[in-house]
Amino acid sequence: MKILPLLLILICSTNCQSQTNSKMNENKTNPLLCDPVSGMCEMPSSETLNEKTIIKTENKPVKIIYYTDPICSSCWGIEPQLRKLKLEYGEYFEIDYRMGGLLPDWNYNSGGISKPSDVAHHWDEASLYYEMPIDGNVWLEDPLDSSYPSCIAMKAAQIQSKEKAVGFMRILREKLYLQKKNIAKWDNIAEAAELADLDIEKLKKDYEIDAVKLFRDDLNLAKSLGVRGFPTLFFADENNNRLTIYGSKSYHSYEDALLALYPEAKKKKFENKNALSLFEVYPTLAPKEYAIIQEISVNDASIILEELFQKGKLDKKEIKNGTLYSIK
Repeated sequence: MKILPLLLILICSTNCQSQTNSKMNENKTNPLLCDPVSGMCEMPSSETLNEKTIIKTENKPVKIIYYTDPICSSCWGIEPQLRKLKLEYGEYFEIDYRMGGLLPDWNYNSGGISKPSDVAHHWDEASLYYEMPIDGNVWLEDPLDSSYPSCIAMKAAQIQSKEKAVGFMRILREKLYLQKKNIAKWDNIAEAAELADLDIEKLKKDYEIDAVKLFRDDLNLAKSLGVRGFPTLFFADENNNRLTIYGSKSYHSYEDALLALYPEAKKKKFENKNALSLFEVYPTLAPKEYAIIQEISVNDASIILEELFQKGKLDKKEIKNGTLYSIK
């Protein structure tokens, strides 16, 4: 499906100048060089916050606007924290997933990255730092020319179902980080959509028109909110009191932000009936995710999960930088 150039023209005509012109930016920040210390995939130029921008809560006391991108390695790094937050406080907040457009194209040369192969080693390092499985060789074997197709696919999925869209993005990331699949290609997007139980024909139709407009809206809102990189999470209550968390942080950072805005929230401990219970909620888990949620060490989590695999209770995908377990 050769529609990427058209999508880039439609969106970048008003939104991508600061990114595609980054080779002229004296600040040699590159969004694909995610800083493990700050936990941020930072954009080449920062936007200015519009204080008049209002975040409206809807069905729950707190709303979280989460700016992410399917190819953001730091966003993959906070999956354990967000999954735990949903389990323990999910009744008090809703997450509005917004796409950031981390990689418009390769029309820049900054931060030591000028071509896809430059990203491979960096992703391997990020995998070790976050203790989440990532195989950077996708950038050597089947590199992405943009993250826009996967961002737009996410918006198309959200048109059908916000809940299914979250699962869809998880599948896209697993394909990218573990299977080394180029998720800018329609065939891989469609395959992920099928696994997420989405209507592929409708997804394709929305992907070509309506989802492009929704993605443009996300980029415009990002400017208004002053988003400068990913992950960025804006926590807001019904009075539009806001707290912002930039980058990958500890679980307690996200928990504290929620409690600061809604002190009445009560932690709900996950009912762990057996070692497999967590897989009834999340069908795939990395040892780091299991460890964070269960509040045990990654080593102990690995031992538990491997024992379940040896007993035939779990499947696993093992790569050079880690393992992902899945329910049979």
